[in-house]
Amino acid sequence: MEPSQVRNEAELATAAQLRDDAILRARADVPSQGWRRLVHAASRGVVNPGPGPGEQELRALLERIRSPLESPRRIAVSSIKGGVGKTTVASCLGLVLAEHRGDRVIALDANPDAGTLADRLTGESAVTVRDLLDDLDHVGSWTDVSRYTSLAGRLQVLASEQDPAASEAFNRDEYERVCEVLVRFFTIVITDSGTGLVHSAMKGTLELADSLIVVGAPTVDGASRASKTLDWLLAHSYGDLVADAVVVLSCDRSSAEIDRTRIREHFESRCRAVVEVPHDPHLATGGRVTLGRLRPATRDAFYELAALIADGFTPGD
Repeated sequence: MEPSQVRNEAELATAAQLRDDAILRARADVPSQGWRRLVHAASRGVVNPGPGPGEQELRALLERIRSPLESPRRIAVSSIKGGVGKTTVASCLGLVLAEHRGDRVIALDANPDAGTLADRLTGESAVTVRDLLDDLDHVGSWTDVSRYTSLAGRLQVLASEQDPAASEAFNRDEYERVCEVLVRFFTIVITDSGTGLVHSAMKGTLELADSLIVVGAPTVDGASRASKTLDWLLAHSYGDLVADAVVVLSCDRSSAEIDRTRIREHFESRCRAVVEVPHDPHLATGGRVTLGRLRPATRDAFYELAALIADGFTPGD
């Protein structure tokens, strides 16, 4: 082979060829939980039953949750009925996304009636979105923004104004100004909105939202209110947002007289997906939310919700 040919072939080689999957020898998939992990550890690796179906499903969900994202996404969590778990859903979604993704995630409480998002996540609400608004012109760095947030694990939290009289002043223009700053420093902004769809800040939330989560319950009033939320959105030209929405049914209250299958089918016909969150004693206390204290079925429901939201994180969005 001529020297010139050797050089030409060498020039075609790039660092991209040295990927893990190209240069590492294949290794057996080792289980990390349950009896399978115990058997593998006790036999010092001689016996490897491999991951079970549950672990494989969890890994698949986590892979979806970690979908790449090239531009900021704003996720609105809403309901026109209070007490159905809207803030709980926003809290758990934020915790899951922040824990399992490498980018920055913030949960913003846009409830005009002294919201409880910060109480559920960090217990710190002395500094609020109102303080950030007052100093917005002086916020130019990540360090500046972090002075107005509290931390729950890897999730940043921006509390709502706790004085209802003052929080009423949080209008659409102010919400948009806050979001404009947040998307400069955070890849994912989760907004826990109020229950009033006609409130000025809610209009701003819907206008900017890339994804929508509507929270309801498998009860007559909870399901009806969630469906009326969709009706209102469709009547006000948010059809695309509704079609791509995920409905979360919080199953804290349940009754054998309710046909949950029919409720689920109703919302599946109207939106992209439905997630049912089972009753969980830890969430039912109304106190600080900790993912590690959730029952496995509850944790899996929020992983499914996070995966559904992340399915829309396609490159170039």
